[in-house]
Amino acid sequence: MNETATAPTAPLRARAEIDLAALRANVRALRARASGAAVMAVVKSDAYGHGAVPCARAAVEAGARWLGTATPEEALALRKAGLPGRIMCWLWTPGGPWREAIEADLDVSVSGMWALRELVAAARAAGVPARVQLKADTGLGRGGCQPGEDWAELVAEALRAQAEGLLTVTGLWSHFACADEPGHPSIAAQLTLFREMLAYAEGRGVRPEVRHIANSPATLTLPESHFDLVRTGIATYGISPSPELGVPADFGLRPVMTLSASLALVKRVPGGHGVSYGHHYVTRGETTLGLVPVGYADGIPRHASGAGPVLVDGKWRTVAGRVAMDQFVVDLGGDEPPTGTRAVLFGPGDRGEPTAEDWAQAAGTIAYEIVTRIGTRVPRVYVNEEQAG
Repeated sequence: MNETATAPTAPLRARAEIDLAALRANVRALRARASGAAVMAVVKSDAYGHGAVPCARAAVEAGARWLGTATPEEALALRKAGLPGRIMCWLWTPGGPWREAIEADLDVSVSGMWALRELVAAARAAGVPARVQLKADTGLGRGGCQPGEDWAELVAEALRAQAEGLLTVTGLWSHFACADEPGHPSIAAQLTLFREMLAYAEGRGVRPEVRHIANSPATLTLPESHFDLVRTGIATYGISPSPELGVPADFGLRPVMTLSASLALVKRVPGGHGVSYGHHYVTRGETTLGLVPVGYADGIPRHASGAGPVLVDGKWRTVAGRVAMDQFVVDLGGDEPPTGTRAVLFGPGDRGEPTAEDWAQAAGTIAYEIVTRIGTRVPRVYVNEEQAG
């Protein structure tokens, strides 16, 4: 399907429209921002809720040379869908599909000796050398190998396995804790430690294809962190990694997802009428209510009850009362748009509609969560699937 943004709205309860032209433009903007490095488009968690396979294809078309996922299952699904080129995955647990990953020609991340041992055993069984990237914990405190003796052991064992032809160390990498907070002292500290851990590994003979630590905020604001590769997650989808850094347009980005629903009911009610569970909202006078048929089962945050913004009939409205599992209500203030009128929860924001960041502020969270949590009951409708020109 190559539906355009101007095509008639499909008669759906709700829809998440995914503009692949915007995604391609975002990837090109990020490539320009990190012109000395390759771009990895991170498509974990179903491309942050946008749809992994269509978004991965669009990103590759726009020049992303790598794709990244969290779990090996996500990466294997991309291979099964026919995505070529380099795909990296980094969130492993014991007994994971190491052999399948090796045979699918994935780059796999290793943070500790248990993982390296399982990987080597799988490579030996497969008769195919694994591609491995060693992850350093430079201060985030999640995945990654600790500096010092642990890093020395991991590097030494990886080099021994490489000498046996069981693997190739293709990368050395790490991840920032506070890159979305410019000036945070941990940023410089992590960069310094990363350079030291790189120097140690390379001094022992590791010759990585890529060295990388930059996520979306670092890609946008820390050119000294770009090294050979940048990993762009949320920025790929046109969302600023932090409102303090700037809005998407400040970086030449455009939000890719527009979430909307069709009003299921419009009705007049008297003043003093309670709305939704707990009657946390009571009408001040006679008014009209509009029923928006999406709720927390669709990923609409219940924490945005009484605060989430919605564009209906050209005006911003606010969630009236509690967000329920399948629906919520907006007070239309006496306006009477017809049933079926489109209610836009969020989009790029340049047509008067709220943005994912507006919902994040209403729910006390981050825009990453707003788009990623939109559930499978909401169909993804892809527009501009074919690349222009």
